[in-house]
Amino acid sequence: MTESSDLAGAAVAPAGHDVAAELLAFLEAKTKTTWEADQDIFAVGGMSSLFAMQLVVHLEKTYAVTISGADLMLDNFRTVDTMVRLVRRLGPGATDAPGTAGTGDTGGE
Repeated sequence: MTESSDLAGAAVAPAGHDVAAELLAFLEAKTKTTWEADQDIFAVGGMSSLFAMQLVVHLEKTYAVTISGADLMLDNFRTVDTMVRLVRRLGPGATDAPGTAGTGDTGGE
């Protein structure tokens, strides 16, 4: 996906930024549809595979994360809520990333 050197110019969202609100606005702008944070956007035909890749790129650039390997599974992109959890888990300073002291939540959903 994105190499770490590509993230140097990424527009990292400021601390306290509402990731869910930003993602909902992004989805609405791109699809001209209003979405709920817990709505499965694949189940209702809201996303093509091409748009899914655009979404991955958006998340990587906006939140300075690298999404690769097992994190590219469809379940991480079904809802805004799952994307928010992914961004928080992968993001800089994430507290529940492997090897860090955090909430104890290992993301085993």
